[in-house]
Amino acid sequence: MLYAAAGVVALGFFVALEIAARRYGLPGPVTNQVQEVILPPKSGFLLYAGMALMMVVLTWRQRFIAVGTAIGIDIVIFLVRWAVGAKLTDGHPFGNGALWVMLGCVVIALTRRTGRERALLLKGVGLGLLLVAGRKTGDTWLLITAKSRPTVLDPYLATADHALGNLSWLVGRIVKATGPIGAHVLDYVYIQLAVAAVVVTMYQLRHVAAERRFPRHHLVRTFLVIGLLGPGIYMIFPVVGPIFAYGADGGHWAVASVWPSTPPPISLPRPIPFDEITPRNCMPSLHTAWATAIFIHSRQGPRILRFAGTFWLVATLGATLGFGYHYGVDLIAGVVFTLTIETALRALARGWDRSGIQLVVHGTTVFAALLVSYRYLPMEMARHPWLFGPLLLLAMASVIHGYIRTTRLWEPKAAPALQPEPQPELV
Repeated sequence: MLYAAAGVVALGFFVALEIAARRYGLPGPVTNQVQEVILPPKSGFLLYAGMALMMVVLTWRQRFIAVGTAIGIDIVIFLVRWAVGAKLTDGHPFGNGALWVMLGCVVIALTRRTGRERALLLKGVGLGLLLVAGRKTGDTWLLITAKSRPTVLDPYLATADHALGNLSWLVGRIVKATGPIGAHVLDYVYIQLAVAAVVVTMYQLRHVAAERRFPRHHLVRTFLVIGLLGPGIYMIFPVVGPIFAYGADGGHWAVASVWPSTPPPISLPRPIPFDEITPRNCMPSLHTAWATAIFIHSRQGPRILRFAGTFWLVATLGATLGFGYHYGVDLIAGVVFTLTIETALRALARGWDRSGIQLVVHGTTVFAALLVSYRYLPMEMARHPWLFGPLLLLAMASVIHGYIRTTRLWEPKAAPALQPEPQPELV
């Protein structure tokens, strides 16, 4: 019943978003997903990543069949496009096969499975399709933010960011100094965040096929909730980022073309008009939020997975700042945002208690206080960086400390080893 209710809510959300997108003359997430059954997908890697998530419920033999079928379908579709002379102007020449396999598994579950096996297969397909649908939903949300928010609040964040030493300008110059190699590495990490999430999730779900059940909590749940709630904050606090508001990429809409060479001067901020194309997707930094979630969930894995999670977090922070996509204050908000959501989901999975409620309330309060201070106290923050800079870091550190302390209390304690009782010996 719970999964059925969640499915109905998700379907209603996608339909509502489709209608909202149509009001702005844009195709919605449902339309974009249906088109990819035949048309070249925007991201073939994402579709195969979704299929990989689905396959955690399959046996090894079924996995080989699924992969072979997907590749075979992609080859056939590619040959048909080549035969009819279809030009590939956008998207990837592969990925349709993975989508066909996932949809085929839905048909198999409904017609050839019963009981728990049907439910398990549908959950696996739902997991893979939700990853893909989340990407489509996010793309639609970003278009809606650009159309519905004609003004942005970048000057407020740029002013508040003086309290952190203008991190975007500093890291931007560092990335520029590393040359094309450093930029290419950071860019790859930035755009392949979903792939890293799939790797960590597949490790977490590696026993599903044998145990025939999913764990109570895993990374995909956190990923989806972050993607669901984050765009709502975009609508409340629309920001385009320093490379657009203060860089050449903003064109004539930019306040000035000074990023990353010269930090903006401290002046009274005000909302500025911006185009209807650039997404207002800065506050909070969801890339930081997702990378933080990957880092958290990789902690329970082997050393190589922990190393990869740490690398992905550090590289994502460097990319978000170094490419001018975010201000330093965005990253602090993103970390607090993720830890609050992660705490709520873990508490929901294990049962709410006093420590979980307190940490969720604390994280929500800190996040709201950050947004309010960025909006109404940016001048004070810029004029007194020695005070507000440490306060921002302490606010984030308080949520981090609370999360570590609370989740350690939730971890099951190892049972002490039984000591053999002394036995009497013959003298």
